Amino acid sequence: MKRFATLYETLDRTTSTNEKVAALAGYFAVAPPEDAAWAVWFLTGRRLKRLLGARLLAGWAMEESGVPDWLFEECYAGVGDLAETVALLLDDGSGGPGAGTSEIPLSAWVEDRILLLRKLAPEEQRTAVVGWWRELGRWETFVLNKLLTGALRVGVSQTLVERALARVAGVPPAVLSHRLMGDWEPTPTFFRSLALPEGAEGAEETDSSRPYPFSLASPLDQPLEALGDPAAWQLEWKWDGIRAQLLRRAGAVHLWSRGEELITERFPEIARAALSLVPDGSVLDGEILAWREGRPLPFAVLQRRIGRKSLTEKILAEAPAVFLAYDLLEEEGRDVRDLPLSQRRAFLETRLERGRPVLLLSPVLEAPSWTAAEGLRGEARERGVEGLMLKSLASPYGTGRRRGDWWKWKIEPYRFDAVLLYAQAGHGRRANLLTDYTFGVWSEGELVTIAKAYSGLSDQEILTLDGWIRQHTVQKFGPVRSVEPVQVFEIACEGIAPSPRHRSGIAVRFPRMARWRTDKRPEDADTLEQVRGLIAAGI
Repeated sequence: MKRFATLYETLDRTTSTNEKVAALAGYFAVAPPEDAAWAVWFLTGRRLKRLLGARLLAGWAMEESGVPDWLFEECYAGVGDLAETVALLLDDGSGGPGAGTSEIPLSAWVEDRILLLRKLAPEEQRTAVVGWWRELGRWETFVLNKLLTGALRVGVSQTLVERALARVAGVPPAVLSHRLMGDWEPTPTFFRSLALPEGAEGAEETDSSRPYPFSLASPLDQPLEALGDPAAWQLEWKWDGIRAQLLRRAGAVHLWSRGEELITERFPEIARAALSLVPDGSVLDGEILAWREGRPLPFAVLQRRIGRKSLTEKILAEAPAVFLAYDLLEEEGRDVRDLPLSQRRAFLETRLERGRPVLLLSPVLEAPSWTAAEGLRGEARERGVEGLMLKSLASPYGTGRRRGDWWKWKIEPYRFDAVLLYAQAGHGRRANLLTDYTFGVWSEGELVTIAKAYSGLSDQEILTLDGWIRQHTVQKFGPVRSVEPVQVFEIACEGIAPSPRHRSGIAVRFPRMARWRTDKRPEDADTLEQVRGLIAAGI
Protein backbone atom coordinates (compact mmCIF):
# COMPACT_ATOMS: atom_id res chain seq x y z
CA MET A 1 0.00 0.00 0.00
CA LYS A 2 2.79 2.42 0.87
CA ARG A 3 4.41 2.04 -2.56
CA PHE A 4 1.07 2.59 -4.34
CA ALA A 5 0.22 5.60 -2.14
CA THR A 6 3.64 7.09 -2.92
CA LEU A 7 2.95 6.62 -6.63
CA TYR A 8 -0.46 8.27 -6.24
CA GLU A 9 1.14 11.23 -4.44
CA THR A 10 3.78 11.60 -7.15
CA LEU A 11 1.15 11.55 -9.90
CA ASP A 12 -0.97 14.06 -8.02
CA ARG A 13 1.88 16.52 -7.54
CA THR A 14 2.96 16.86 -11.18
CA THR A 15 1.35 17.95 -14.42
CA SER A 16 4.29 16.77 -16.53
CA THR A 17 3.38 13.88 -18.80
CA ASN A 18 6.99 12.64 -18.91
CA GLU A 19 7.26 12.70 -15.11
CA LYS A 20 4.01 10.73 -14.78
CA VAL A 21 5.16 8.10 -17.27
CA ALA A 22 8.51 7.83 -15.47
CA ALA A 23 6.79 7.41 -12.09
CA LEU A 24 4.46 4.74 -13.47
CA ALA A 25 7.31 2.87 -15.16
CA GLY A 26 9.34 3.01 -11.96
CA TYR A 27 6.46 1.50 -10.02
CA PHE A 28 5.76 -1.31 -12.51
CA ALA A 29 9.46 -2.18 -12.70
CA VAL A 30 9.68 -3.05 -8.97
CA ALA A 31 6.13 -3.87 -7.82
CA PRO A 32 5.28 -7.56 -7.37
CA PRO A 33 2.95 -8.83 -10.14
CA GLU A 34 0.05 -9.28 -7.72
CA ASP A 35 0.30 -5.61 -6.68
CA ALA A 36 1.03 -4.31 -10.17
CA ALA A 37 -2.08 -6.05 -11.52
CA TRP A 38 -4.32 -4.21 -9.05
CA ALA A 39 -2.46 -0.95 -9.73
CA VAL A 40 -3.14 -1.28 -13.48
CA TRP A 41 -6.77 -2.07 -12.70
CA PHE A 42 -7.19 1.11 -10.65
CA LEU A 43 -5.04 3.35 -12.85
CA THR A 44 -7.02 2.46 -15.99
CA GLY A 45 -10.23 3.73 -14.40
CA ARG A 46 -11.72 0.56 -12.93
CA ARG A 47 -13.16 0.85 -9.44
CA LEU A 48 -14.32 -1.29 -6.58
CA LYS A 49 -18.01 -1.20 -5.96
CA ARG A 50 -18.67 1.21 -3.09
CA LEU A 51 -18.21 -0.66 0.18
CA LEU A 52 -19.05 2.06 2.68
CA GLY A 53 -21.25 5.12 2.48
CA ALA A 54 -19.88 8.62 2.87
CA ARG A 55 -22.01 9.24 5.96
CA LEU A 56 -20.48 6.29 7.77
CA LEU A 57 -16.91 7.37 7.02
CA ALA A 58 -17.67 10.95 8.03
CA GLY A 59 -19.28 9.84 11.28
CA TRP A 60 -16.39 7.57 12.22
CA ALA A 61 -13.88 10.31 11.36
CA MET A 62 -15.69 12.83 13.58
CA GLU A 63 -15.73 10.37 16.47
CA GLU A 64 -12.06 9.51 16.01
CA SER A 65 -10.85 13.10 15.60
CA GLY A 66 -13.19 14.69 18.14
CA VAL A 67 -14.31 17.25 15.53
CA PRO A 68 -17.98 18.34 15.84
CA ASP A 69 -20.25 17.92 12.83
CA TRP A 70 -20.51 21.65 12.08
CA LEU A 71 -16.72 21.97 11.93
CA PHE A 72 -16.42 18.82 9.85
CA GLU A 73 -18.90 20.29 7.35
CA GLU A 74 -16.88 23.50 7.18
CA CYS A 75 -13.68 21.53 6.59
CA TYR A 76 -15.39 19.39 3.95
CA ALA A 77 -16.69 22.49 2.19
CA GLY A 78 -13.21 24.00 2.22
CA VAL A 79 -11.38 20.88 1.04
CA GLY A 80 -14.08 19.67 -1.36
CA ASP A 81 -13.24 15.96 -1.08
CA LEU A 82 -14.40 13.59 1.65
CA ALA A 83 -11.42 11.21 1.51
CA GLU A 84 -8.96 14.08 1.75
CA THR A 85 -10.93 15.78 4.54
CA VAL A 86 -10.84 12.62 6.65
CA ALA A 87 -7.15 12.06 5.95
CA LEU A 88 -6.28 15.62 6.95
CA LEU A 89 -8.33 15.53 10.16
CA LEU A 90 -6.79 12.25 11.25
CA ASP A 91 -3.21 13.26 10.44
CA ASP A 92 -1.36 13.49 13.76
CA GLY A 93 1.36 15.64 12.27
CA SER A 94 4.07 13.00 12.54
CA GLY A 95 4.19 12.64 8.77
CA GLY A 96 4.46 8.87 8.88
CA PRO A 97 2.39 5.76 9.39
CA GLY A 98 2.16 3.56 12.39
CA ALA A 99 4.09 0.33 12.55
CA GLY A 100 3.48 -2.42 10.06
CA THR A 101 0.17 -1.86 8.34
CA SER A 102 1.49 0.45 5.62
CA GLU A 103 3.92 -2.26 4.50
CA ILE A 104 1.13 -4.74 3.73
CA PRO A 105 1.07 -5.22 -0.09
CA LEU A 106 -1.65 -3.52 -2.14
CA SER A 107 -3.05 -6.89 -3.25
CA ALA A 108 -3.38 -8.05 0.36
CA TRP A 109 -5.09 -4.79 1.29
CA VAL A 110 -7.66 -5.23 -1.44
CA GLU A 111 -8.24 -8.98 -1.32
CA ASP A 112 -7.75 -9.78 2.37
CA ARG A 113 -9.02 -6.59 3.97
CA ILE A 114 -11.09 -4.17 1.91
CA LEU A 115 -13.22 -6.67 -0.01
CA LEU A 116 -13.90 -8.66 3.15
CA LEU A 117 -15.67 -5.65 4.69
CA ARG A 118 -18.81 -6.71 2.81
CA LYS A 119 -19.12 -9.71 5.12
CA LEU A 120 -18.81 -7.71 8.36
CA ALA A 121 -21.50 -6.14 10.52
CA PRO A 122 -21.47 -2.30 10.72
CA GLU A 123 -19.73 -2.22 14.10
CA GLU A 124 -17.08 -4.66 12.87
CA GLN A 125 -16.57 -2.50 9.79
CA ARG A 126 -16.04 0.52 12.03
CA THR A 127 -13.51 -1.30 14.18
CA ALA A 128 -11.56 -2.43 11.13
CA VAL A 129 -11.51 0.91 9.32
CA VAL A 130 -10.69 3.03 12.37
CA GLY A 131 -7.91 0.59 13.24
CA TRP A 132 -6.44 1.02 9.77
CA TRP A 133 -6.64 4.80 10.03
CA ARG A 134 -4.67 4.73 13.25
CA GLU A 135 -1.82 2.84 11.61
CA LEU A 136 -1.60 4.65 8.28
CA GLY A 137 0.03 7.89 7.18
CA ARG A 138 -1.97 10.68 5.56
CA TRP A 139 -1.49 9.65 1.93
CA GLU A 140 -2.15 5.98 2.68
CA THR A 141 -5.30 6.99 4.58
CA PHE A 142 -6.39 9.16 1.66
CA VAL A 143 -5.92 6.32 -0.86
CA LEU A 144 -7.65 3.84 1.47
CA ASN A 145 -10.67 6.14 1.78
CA LYS A 146 -10.85 6.48 -1.99
CA LEU A 147 -10.83 2.70 -2.37
CA LEU A 148 -13.50 2.26 0.30
CA THR A 149 -15.88 4.70 -1.38
CA GLY A 150 -15.19 3.50 -4.94
CA ALA A 151 -14.11 7.03 -5.87
CA LEU A 152 -10.43 6.54 -6.69
CA ARG A 153 -9.49 8.86 -9.53
CA VAL A 154 -5.92 9.38 -10.64
CA GLY A 155 -4.66 12.16 -12.87
CA VAL A 156 -3.43 9.83 -15.62
CA SER A 157 -5.01 8.51 -18.77
CA GLN A 158 -4.95 4.90 -19.86
CA THR A 159 -2.60 5.96 -22.64
CA LEU A 160 0.03 7.02 -20.10
CA VAL A 161 -0.32 3.71 -18.27
CA GLU A 162 0.16 1.89 -21.58
CA ARG A 163 3.25 3.97 -22.36
CA ALA A 164 4.75 3.16 -18.96
CA LEU A 165 4.03 -0.54 -19.28
CA ALA A 166 5.46 -0.54 -22.79
CA ARG A 167 8.64 1.08 -21.50
CA VAL A 168 9.07 -1.61 -18.85
CA ALA A 169 7.98 -4.61 -20.92
CA GLY A 170 9.36 -3.67 -24.32
CA VAL A 171 5.97 -4.32 -25.94
CA PRO A 172 4.44 -1.80 -28.42
CA PRO A 173 1.84 0.47 -26.76
CA ALA A 174 -0.77 -0.55 -29.37
CA VAL A 175 -0.39 -4.20 -28.35
CA LEU A 176 -0.73 -3.32 -24.68
CA SER A 177 -3.79 -1.23 -25.45
CA HIS A 178 -5.48 -4.25 -27.02
CA ARG A 179 -4.51 -6.53 -24.13
CA LEU A 180 -6.07 -4.09 -21.66
CA MET A 181 -9.42 -3.93 -23.46
CA GLY A 182 -12.55 -5.67 -22.23
CA ASP A 183 -13.08 -7.57 -18.99
CA TRP A 184 -10.05 -8.96 -17.20
CA GLU A 185 -9.15 -9.96 -13.68
CA PRO A 186 -6.29 -8.21 -11.81
CA THR A 187 -4.22 -11.34 -11.25
CA PRO A 188 -0.45 -11.91 -11.33
CA THR A 189 -0.92 -14.15 -14.37
CA PHE A 190 -2.72 -11.40 -16.25
CA PHE A 191 -0.05 -8.82 -15.41
CA ARG A 192 2.73 -11.15 -16.59
CA SER A 193 0.81 -11.74 -19.84
CA LEU A 194 0.88 -8.01 -20.55
CA ALA A 195 4.65 -8.12 -20.87
CA LEU A 196 4.91 -11.17 -23.15
CA PRO A 197 6.41 -10.50 -26.59
CA GLU A 198 4.09 -10.80 -29.57
CA GLY A 199 3.94 -14.39 -30.73
CA ALA A 200 5.31 -15.80 -27.46
CA GLU A 201 3.54 -18.76 -25.89
CA GLY A 202 0.67 -17.45 -23.81
CA ALA A 203 0.65 -14.10 -25.59
CA GLU A 204 -1.96 -15.02 -28.18
CA GLU A 205 -5.43 -13.66 -27.56
CA THR A 206 -7.67 -16.38 -26.14
CA ASP A 207 -10.64 -14.30 -25.04
CA SER A 208 -13.02 -14.24 -28.01
CA SER A 209 -15.03 -11.44 -26.42
CA ARG A 210 -12.18 -8.92 -26.26
CA PRO A 211 -12.62 -5.84 -28.49
CA TYR A 212 -9.96 -3.71 -30.13
CA PRO A 213 -8.96 -0.23 -28.97
CA PHE A 214 -11.13 2.36 -30.70
CA SER A 215 -9.75 4.68 -33.35
CA LEU A 216 -10.74 8.28 -32.61
CA ALA A 217 -11.09 11.42 -34.71
CA SER A 218 -9.74 14.89 -33.99
CA PRO A 219 -11.86 18.06 -34.23
CA LEU A 220 -11.33 19.73 -37.62
CA ASP A 221 -9.27 22.84 -36.91
CA GLN A 222 -7.96 23.78 -40.33
CA PRO A 223 -9.40 24.87 -43.69
CA LEU A 224 -10.83 22.06 -45.79
CA GLU A 225 -8.50 23.00 -48.63
CA ALA A 226 -5.53 22.07 -46.42
CA LEU A 227 -6.68 18.44 -46.60
CA GLY A 228 -5.91 18.29 -50.32
CA ASP A 229 -7.96 16.44 -52.90
CA PRO A 230 -11.50 15.57 -51.67
CA ALA A 231 -11.24 12.32 -53.63
CA ALA A 232 -8.66 11.10 -51.08
CA TRP A 233 -11.22 11.31 -48.29
CA GLN A 234 -14.26 9.28 -47.28
CA LEU A 235 -17.14 11.39 -46.00
CA GLU A 236 -19.80 10.03 -43.64
CA TRP A 237 -22.39 11.47 -41.30
CA LYS A 238 -21.28 11.91 -37.70
CA TRP A 239 -23.92 9.89 -35.92
CA ASP A 240 -25.16 10.84 -32.46
CA GLY A 241 -25.42 7.49 -30.71
CA ILE A 242 -23.32 4.99 -28.79
CA ARG A 243 -19.99 4.17 -30.41
CA ALA A 244 -19.63 0.40 -30.31
CA GLN A 245 -17.81 -2.63 -31.66
CA LEU A 246 -19.78 -5.69 -32.70
CA LEU A 247 -17.80 -8.92 -32.31
CA ARG A 248 -18.96 -12.12 -34.02
CA ARG A 249 -16.52 -14.78 -32.85
CA ALA A 250 -16.62 -18.42 -31.77
CA GLY A 251 -20.34 -18.68 -32.47
CA ALA A 252 -21.26 -15.79 -30.17
CA VAL A 253 -21.95 -12.05 -30.43
CA HIS A 254 -20.54 -9.36 -28.13
CA LEU A 255 -21.30 -5.64 -28.17
CA TRP A 256 -18.80 -3.31 -26.52
CA SER A 257 -19.21 0.43 -25.98
CA ARG A 258 -16.31 2.82 -26.36
CA GLY A 259 -16.28 3.03 -22.56
CA GLU A 260 -15.38 -0.69 -22.48
CA GLU A 261 -18.78 -1.69 -21.17
CA LEU A 262 -20.28 -4.94 -22.42
CA ILE A 263 -23.76 -3.93 -23.60
CA THR A 264 -24.92 -7.02 -25.52
CA GLU A 265 -27.91 -7.59 -23.22
CA ARG A 266 -29.06 -3.99 -23.63
CA PHE A 267 -29.58 -4.50 -27.37
CA PRO A 268 -30.87 -8.06 -27.87
CA GLU A 269 -32.31 -7.37 -31.33
CA ILE A 270 -28.86 -6.36 -32.62
CA ALA A 271 -27.24 -9.46 -31.10
CA ARG A 272 -29.88 -11.73 -32.63
CA ALA A 273 -29.49 -10.19 -36.07
CA ALA A 274 -25.68 -10.36 -35.95
CA LEU A 275 -25.76 -14.02 -34.97
CA SER A 276 -27.43 -14.92 -38.25
CA LEU A 277 -26.23 -12.17 -40.60
CA VAL A 278 -22.60 -11.42 -39.70
CA PRO A 279 -19.97 -14.03 -40.67
CA ASP A 280 -18.08 -15.61 -37.79
CA GLY A 281 -14.63 -14.12 -37.31
CA SER A 282 -15.81 -10.53 -37.89
CA VAL A 283 -15.42 -7.37 -35.82
CA LEU A 284 -17.37 -4.29 -36.91
CA ASP A 285 -16.98 -0.73 -35.70
CA GLY A 286 -20.06 1.44 -35.77
CA GLU A 287 -22.78 3.30 -33.93
CA ILE A 288 -25.85 2.13 -32.03
CA LEU A 289 -28.77 4.46 -32.66
CA ALA A 290 -32.45 4.71 -31.90
CA TRP A 291 -33.93 4.48 -35.38
CA ARG A 292 -37.32 4.67 -37.06
CA GLU A 293 -38.47 5.02 -40.66
CA GLY A 294 -34.99 5.36 -42.10
CA ARG A 295 -33.62 8.07 -39.82
CA PRO A 296 -32.13 8.43 -36.35
CA LEU A 297 -34.22 9.40 -33.34
CA PRO A 298 -32.84 11.88 -30.76
CA PHE A 299 -30.21 10.50 -28.40
CA ALA A 300 -32.60 11.08 -25.50
CA VAL A 301 -34.76 8.27 -26.92
CA LEU A 302 -31.81 5.89 -26.84
CA GLN A 303 -31.06 6.91 -23.26
CA ARG A 304 -34.36 5.39 -22.14
CA ARG A 305 -32.82 1.97 -22.77
CA ILE A 306 -29.37 2.56 -21.33
CA GLY A 307 -30.12 2.75 -17.62
CA ARG A 308 -32.87 0.12 -17.43
CA LYS A 309 -32.30 -3.21 -15.73
CA SER A 310 -35.06 -4.87 -17.74
CA LEU A 311 -36.26 -4.12 -21.26
CA THR A 312 -40.01 -4.28 -21.67
CA GLU A 313 -41.82 -4.69 -24.96
CA LYS A 314 -42.98 -1.10 -24.56
CA ILE A 315 -39.49 0.37 -24.30
CA LEU A 316 -38.25 -1.79 -27.19
CA ALA A 317 -41.08 -0.40 -29.31
CA GLU A 318 -40.49 3.20 -28.20
CA ALA A 319 -36.74 3.06 -28.81
CA PRO A 320 -36.00 0.58 -31.61
CA ALA A 321 -32.24 0.24 -32.04
CA VAL A 322 -29.97 -0.41 -35.01
CA PHE A 323 -26.25 -0.89 -35.51
CA LEU A 324 -24.77 1.30 -38.25
CA ALA A 325 -21.46 -0.23 -39.31
CA TYR A 326 -18.76 1.97 -40.81
CA ASP A 327 -15.56 -0.05 -40.46
CA LEU A 328 -14.29 -3.64 -40.45
CA LEU A 329 -11.48 -4.53 -38.02
CA GLU A 330 -11.40 -8.30 -38.30
CA GLU A 331 -12.26 -10.42 -41.32
CA GLU A 332 -12.41 -14.23 -41.16
CA GLY A 333 -10.52 -14.06 -37.88
CA ARG A 334 -7.74 -11.92 -39.37
CA ASP A 335 -6.82 -8.52 -37.94
CA VAL A 336 -7.19 -6.09 -40.88
CA ARG A 337 -6.69 -2.84 -39.01
CA ASP A 338 -3.42 -2.08 -40.81
CA LEU A 339 -5.09 -2.20 -44.22
CA PRO A 340 -6.11 1.17 -45.70
CA LEU A 341 -9.66 2.31 -45.06
CA SER A 342 -10.55 1.89 -48.73
CA GLN A 343 -9.87 -1.86 -48.51
CA ARG A 344 -11.55 -2.28 -45.13
CA ARG A 345 -14.66 -0.52 -46.44
CA ALA A 346 -14.72 -2.80 -49.52
CA PHE A 347 -14.51 -5.86 -47.25
CA LEU A 348 -17.28 -4.44 -45.07
CA GLU A 349 -19.62 -3.91 -48.00
CA THR A 350 -19.20 -7.51 -49.14
CA ARG A 351 -19.71 -8.91 -45.64
CA LEU A 352 -22.74 -6.86 -44.62
CA GLU A 353 -25.70 -6.94 -46.95
CA ARG A 354 -27.58 -3.72 -47.56
CA GLY A 355 -31.18 -3.21 -46.55
CA ARG A 356 -31.20 -5.19 -43.31
CA PRO A 357 -33.62 -3.74 -40.74
CA VAL A 358 -31.26 -3.85 -37.72
CA LEU A 359 -27.73 -4.08 -39.16
CA LEU A 360 -27.14 -1.19 -41.53
CA LEU A 361 -24.22 0.21 -43.49
CA SER A 362 -23.33 3.80 -42.70
CA PRO A 363 -23.52 5.44 -46.14
CA VAL A 364 -20.52 7.01 -47.82
CA LEU A 365 -21.48 10.52 -48.94
CA GLU A 366 -20.78 11.92 -52.38
CA ALA A 367 -18.87 15.21 -52.27
CA PRO A 368 -16.86 15.96 -55.43
CA SER A 369 -15.64 19.25 -53.91
CA TRP A 370 -15.13 20.83 -50.50
CA THR A 371 -17.91 23.25 -51.36
CA ALA A 372 -20.22 20.26 -51.75
CA ALA A 373 -19.00 18.95 -48.39
CA GLU A 374 -19.94 22.26 -46.77
CA GLY A 375 -23.40 21.90 -48.28
CA LEU A 376 -23.80 18.43 -46.79
CA ARG A 377 -22.75 19.70 -43.38
CA GLY A 378 -25.48 22.30 -43.65
CA GLU A 379 -28.05 19.46 -43.82
CA ALA A 380 -26.75 17.72 -40.68
CA ARG A 381 -29.12 19.06 -38.03
CA GLU A 382 -32.16 18.49 -40.22
CA ARG A 383 -31.04 14.87 -40.65
CA GLY A 384 -30.54 14.38 -36.89
CA VAL A 385 -26.75 14.00 -37.05
CA GLU A 386 -23.88 15.96 -35.51
CA GLY A 387 -21.99 16.86 -38.66
CA LEU A 388 -19.53 15.09 -40.92
CA MET A 389 -16.68 12.62 -40.53
CA LEU A 390 -13.71 13.00 -42.86
CA LYS A 391 -11.52 9.88 -43.07
CA SER A 392 -8.44 9.44 -45.19
CA LEU A 393 -8.94 6.52 -47.58
CA ALA A 394 -5.31 5.56 -46.99
CA SER A 395 -5.61 5.50 -43.19
CA PRO A 396 -5.17 2.37 -41.07
CA TYR A 397 -7.46 1.79 -38.10
CA GLY A 398 -5.26 3.30 -35.42
CA THR A 399 -5.27 3.11 -31.64
CA GLY A 400 -6.68 6.19 -29.97
CA ARG A 401 -6.49 9.59 -31.64
CA ARG A 402 -4.05 9.75 -34.58
CA ARG A 403 -4.14 13.35 -35.69
CA GLY A 404 -4.48 13.81 -39.45
CA ASP A 405 -6.17 10.53 -40.41
CA TRP A 406 -9.72 11.11 -39.18
CA TRP A 407 -11.44 14.45 -38.59
CA LYS A 408 -14.83 15.23 -37.06
CA TRP A 409 -16.47 18.34 -38.48
CA LYS A 410 -19.35 19.05 -36.16
CA ILE A 411 -22.15 21.53 -36.67
CA GLU A 412 -22.23 24.64 -34.55
CA PRO A 413 -23.64 23.97 -31.05
CA TYR A 414 -26.88 25.30 -29.65
CA ARG A 415 -26.29 28.43 -27.59
CA PHE A 416 -28.29 30.29 -24.96
CA ASP A 417 -27.63 32.68 -22.08
CA ALA A 418 -28.28 31.43 -18.54
CA VAL A 419 -27.79 32.64 -14.97
CA LEU A 420 -25.47 30.98 -12.45
CA LEU A 421 -27.55 29.60 -9.55
CA TYR A 422 -25.46 27.00 -7.69
CA ALA A 423 -21.82 25.98 -7.36
CA GLN A 424 -19.82 23.24 -5.71
CA ALA A 425 -16.24 22.03 -5.57
CA GLY A 426 -14.73 19.99 -8.34
CA HIS A 427 -12.64 16.84 -8.13
CA GLY A 428 -8.95 16.02 -8.13
CA ARG A 429 -6.88 19.16 -8.64
CA ARG A 430 -10.07 21.22 -8.57
CA ALA A 431 -11.19 19.88 -5.20
CA ASN A 432 -10.33 23.20 -3.51
CA LEU A 433 -12.10 25.33 -6.12
CA LEU A 434 -15.79 25.85 -6.84
CA THR A 435 -15.87 24.70 -10.46
CA ASP A 436 -19.10 22.73 -10.94
CA TYR A 437 -21.98 25.05 -11.76
CA THR A 438 -25.74 24.90 -12.22
CA PHE A 439 -27.50 27.40 -14.49
CA GLY A 440 -31.06 28.55 -14.96
CA VAL A 441 -33.22 30.43 -17.47
CA TRP A 442 -36.36 32.47 -16.96
CA SER A 443 -39.82 30.94 -16.86
CA GLU A 444 -42.86 32.91 -15.70
CA GLY A 445 -40.76 35.34 -13.71
CA GLU A 446 -38.49 32.82 -11.95
CA LEU A 447 -35.22 31.10 -12.78
CA VAL A 448 -35.57 27.40 -13.56
CA THR A 449 -32.51 25.13 -13.60
CA ILE A 450 -31.66 23.89 -17.06
CA ALA A 451 -28.03 22.76 -17.19
CA LYS A 452 -24.95 21.80 -15.21
CA ALA A 453 -21.51 22.57 -16.58
CA TYR A 454 -17.91 22.56 -15.39
CA SER A 455 -15.81 23.18 -18.51
CA GLY A 456 -15.12 26.08 -20.81
CA LEU A 457 -13.56 28.68 -18.51
CA SER A 458 -9.88 29.59 -18.39
CA ASP A 459 -7.87 28.97 -15.21
CA GLN A 460 -7.92 32.69 -14.44
CA GLU A 461 -11.68 32.89 -14.93
CA ILE A 462 -12.14 29.92 -12.60
CA LEU A 463 -10.08 31.62 -9.88
CA THR A 464 -11.96 34.88 -10.31
CA LEU A 465 -15.36 33.18 -10.25
CA ASP A 466 -14.37 31.06 -7.25
CA GLY A 467 -13.58 34.19 -5.28
CA TRP A 468 -16.82 35.84 -6.34
CA ILE A 469 -18.91 32.80 -5.36
CA ARG A 470 -17.39 32.66 -1.87
CA GLN A 471 -18.23 36.31 -1.31
CA HIS A 472 -21.76 36.05 -2.72
CA THR A 473 -23.00 32.76 -1.31
CA VAL A 474 -26.62 33.04 -0.23
CA GLN A 475 -27.08 29.60 1.34
CA LYS A 476 -25.26 26.29 1.76
CA PHE A 477 -26.71 22.82 1.21
CA GLY A 478 -23.85 20.56 2.25
CA PRO A 479 -21.17 21.01 -0.44
CA VAL A 480 -23.54 22.99 -2.69
CA ARG A 481 -23.80 26.78 -2.48
CA SER A 482 -26.59 28.90 -3.87
CA VAL A 483 -25.33 32.27 -5.08
CA GLU A 484 -26.75 35.65 -5.91
CA PRO A 485 -28.36 35.17 -9.34
CA VAL A 486 -26.49 37.91 -11.21
CA GLN A 487 -23.76 36.24 -13.28
CA VAL A 488 -24.71 35.41 -16.89
CA PHE A 489 -22.97 32.80 -19.04
CA GLU A 490 -23.40 31.72 -22.62
CA ILE A 491 -23.98 27.98 -22.57
CA ALA A 492 -23.13 25.85 -25.60
CA CYS A 493 -24.46 22.30 -25.96
CA GLU A 494 -24.63 19.56 -28.57
CA GLY A 495 -28.31 18.78 -28.22
CA ILE A 496 -31.59 20.00 -26.73
CA ALA A 497 -34.56 17.69 -26.34
CA PRO A 498 -37.84 17.55 -24.41
CA SER A 499 -37.52 15.61 -21.14
CA PRO A 500 -40.27 14.92 -18.60
CA ARG A 501 -37.60 13.98 -16.04
CA HIS A 502 -36.34 17.57 -15.72
CA ARG A 503 -38.18 20.42 -14.03
CA SER A 504 -37.55 22.62 -17.04
CA GLY A 505 -38.97 19.95 -19.34
CA ILE A 506 -35.75 20.11 -21.35
CA ALA A 507 -32.55 18.06 -21.36
CA VAL A 508 -29.34 19.49 -22.80
CA ARG A 509 -26.45 17.33 -23.99
CA PHE A 510 -22.78 18.07 -23.29
CA PRO A 511 -23.27 21.61 -21.93
CA ARG A 512 -20.23 23.82 -21.39
CA MET A 513 -19.57 27.50 -20.76
CA ALA A 514 -18.77 29.28 -24.02
CA ARG A 515 -18.44 32.79 -22.52
CA TRP A 516 -18.77 34.63 -19.25
CA ARG A 517 -21.19 37.38 -20.26
CA THR A 518 -20.06 40.16 -17.95
CA ASP A 519 -21.73 42.54 -20.40
CA LYS A 520 -25.20 41.19 -19.60
CA ARG A 521 -27.56 41.61 -16.68
CA PRO A 522 -29.45 38.60 -15.29
CA GLU A 523 -32.72 39.87 -16.75
CA ASP A 524 -31.05 39.68 -20.19
CA ALA A 525 -30.70 35.89 -19.93
CA ASP A 526 -32.86 33.72 -22.17
CA THR A 527 -36.24 32.28 -21.31
CA LEU A 528 -37.36 28.69 -21.33
CA GLU A 529 -39.52 29.43 -24.34
CA GLN A 530 -36.53 30.78 -26.22
CA VAL A 531 -34.56 27.61 -25.48
CA ARG A 532 -37.51 25.50 -26.63
CA GLY A 533 -37.55 27.61 -29.76
CA LEU A 534 -34.02 26.42 -30.60
CA ILE A 535 -35.37 22.89 -30.91
CA ALA A 536 -38.13 23.97 -33.27
CA ALA A 537 -35.85 26.20 -35.32
CA GLY A 538 -33.07 23.61 -35.49
CA ILE A 539 -30.39 26.25 -34.88
